[in-house]
Amino acid sequence: MTIQTVDPRALRDAFGAFPTGVTVVTACDGDGNPIGFTANSFTSVSLNPPLLLVCLAKTSRNFATMTGAQHFAINVLSETQKDVSNTFARPVEDRFAAVEWAKGSAGCPIFSNVAAWFECAMEEVIEAGDHVILMGRIEAFDNSGRNGLGYARGGYFTPTLASKAVSAASEGNIELAAVVERRGEVLLLGDDVLSLPSIDAHDGNPTETLEKYLEALTGLKVSIGFLYSVYEGKSDGKQHIVYHAVAGDGEPAGGRFVKPDALAAAKFKTSSTADIVNRFAMESSIGNFGVYFGDETGGTVHPIPAKGAKA
Repeated sequence: MTIQTVDPRALRDAFGAFPTGVTVVTACDGDGNPIGFTANSFTSVSLNPPLLLVCLAKTSRNFATMTGAQHFAINVLSETQKDVSNTFARPVEDRFAAVEWAKGSAGCPIFSNVAAWFECAMEEVIEAGDHVILMGRIEAFDNSGRNGLGYARGGYFTPTLASKAVSAASEGNIELAAVVERRGEVLLLGDDVLSLPSIDAHDGNPTETLEKYLEALTGLKVSIGFLYSVYEGKSDGKQHIVYHAVAGDGEPAGGRFVKPDALAAAKFKTSSTADIVNRFAMESSIGNFGVYFGDETGGTVHPIPAKGAKA
């Protein structure tokens, strides 16, 4: 397909369909002060010679320092370090006060508890549109064996939590559901009694099963996002796995989109559905999402902010 004009927001969303890891790129300025920024535009390049790259926006406040640095480091964040990602993605004054770190052999800040780190000599700075590509020659690295933090479609995900859902879906008696969002509204089924769209899981990939069901139900393009809730239904004996999803434009063939703040007096099919919708409304208002693990009466929300990782 030939594209004559490109909508930058739509293109960014399309890029976001590709799941990535999350890193913090670090270096020191001319006075020896540490600097760093969150980036998910990182990739390995070569084993021989050992090369990697990361992209840096020309609008970054770290642009001059990073492009002039002789060395830089890539800290691949572990799945417990979402707060670190958010700190280094925002204009926080003293970012390094929020993380435990030490200088590497070339003087670059190396974080504790990361999945892996690489300290590099600057090999080349390559012009690339509104970004530059920092090519680094790896001089030192370490791999802790921890799982890395993931990022896709505007939200974090953790491999351990996601694998629990996939594992549970293979054990039978599973119901898959989705909080399908479009511009702040949520897709709900029913008139007097509301419910989330759901389907019993069978063999196969649960996200693919759910996506096909939602697209058949609505007649719209639907993209499955991050894991949102996993809970045991004591009343029905099922394991419930709920994902966040995003719907494309158009009038849905099944269900209707409703603003969450208009549902204060609504009646839901189950108390769990009400809890999920109410939590989503609250989290959407502050832009800070989480994954719930538990049952119908109690559990734990693992914070997973919806925004933070930046190229």
